[in-house]
Order: sequence, then structure tokens, then C-alpha cells
Amino acid sequence: MARFFMAGTNLFGSPTAIIRGRDAEHIHVLRIRPGEDVVICDTEGSDYKCRLVRSDKEEAELEVLEVVPCKGEPSVAVTVLCGLPKGDRVDYIIQKSVEAGAHDIVFFLSSRCVARPSDPYKKLERWNRISEEAAKQSGRGIIPSVTWAEDYGEVLNTAVHTDLPLFMYETGEREALSSVLEARKDIRTAAVITGPEGGFEAFEADLARIAGLHICSMGERILRCETAPVVAVTALMYATGNLS
Repeated sequence: MARFFMAGTNLFGSPTAIIRGRDAEHIHVLRIRPGEDVVICDTEGSDYKCRLVRSDKEEAELEVLEVVPCKGEPSVAVTVLCGLPKGDRVDYIIQKSVEAGAHDIVFFLSSRCVARPSDPYKKLERWNRISEEAAKQSGRGIIPSVTWAEDYGEVLNTAVHTDLPLFMYETGEREALSSVLEARKDIRTAAVITGPEGGFEAFEADLARIAGLHICSMGERILRCETAPVVAVTALMYATGNLS
């Protein structure tokens, strides 16, 4: 069943939903016909089950049949904080982290980052569009935001203000991720920090340890920078009962 988010939609206080703009055009392109059902999400975790009344390239009118909680939203809000990789690895991290259940994604520059854009804020519109498409495809109840952190201190500060701040590191003294998750199944928020190509410098891990983050191992295998955040989010989802 086709799924759309709230942008440009009139839902509240009315049995009718009006969709305009890009989503209305998408309904037209998909050749959804009057009488067929679609789902509209209000980006706050509620799904509006609707039936199409009419549509053209500019506007679609739908009858609201039922409002239900979105089953695709996990019980734990996970913030993914990634050292910026190069190329299309950014796209992969966004898409797969959203599918896995991430609540939001933050990119930042660390010492070993190869990619160093002069103005990363210009990329945010495109990155958030990737997140929206992944959220539609995977049945999410929100559109996870993709943002940019100005410095490493901001990254650590974001992480420590969650119930379970995790720093993924491939060497040195570490805790097993499985052990950390086993002890904290009742969390409501979490953060996962992963590095770019080449990982983190030792001083970055030391700062994370001083800040109170769990320095975690994900086993003996070295994961690519685009794989690590997805694996970590998936592990969190499993440990908190969101993959049952």
C-alpha cells in the first residue's frame, strides 16, 4: 500500500485529507485510482488509513477511514552520529539506518575524514530527501532528520544526553556491545558514534571515554564505515525487543 507523509496535507479535524505538491504528483504517477487505499503518516507516529476520492497532478483528495499508531516506529529513539565518509557511502548510511530504525542521523568531521566539504549544509536538503524516501519504503512513522554537527564536542554532548551513549571503536580496551546492551534493555534513548574511513584517532576515543561513553567492540571483524552504524542500530533494535 502506498505511503505518504504529512507535508502539504490537511488532516486535523476533518474526515478528508488533501495532499498537494510532490506527493500529489506521485499519487498521479503511481496511477492510484479512486476507491484505492493509501496510508498517510503525520510524522508523529500516527497512520491515517485513507481511500482516494480524486486526484490530478496538483492535488489529491482522500477520505480518512481510520487513525492508528504506526507499527513501524521502535520503542527506543537511536541517534546515529557518523564521521563523514566520502562519496555515496553517506547515502547508504542514511537509507539503511532509517530502515533499521534510527530516529535521527548526524554527520560530523573527525580527524581521519577524507571528505571535507566546504559547505556541508548545502547537502542537507538532499540527505533529508533520502531519509524521507527510506522512511516511506520501510513503513516508518516519522521522517528521521539528518543534520550536521559543527564540532566533535557537540557530538559527544549529544551522545551523553541519551540513556545509552555508545562509541564504536576497533582497538584497545573496550566493552563487548552485547554485554552493554544486555544490561540496558529498558532504555528509551541511545546514541551510536561511528567513524569515517580509517576509524578514529586514539585521542578521540579517549575524549569519548572521559565524557562517559561506553567504548564498544562489535566483534573481531573490522566493519566498513558505512556498515558499522547499521549493524549497531540493528543490535540495539534486537536488544530492546524491536525486531521480535
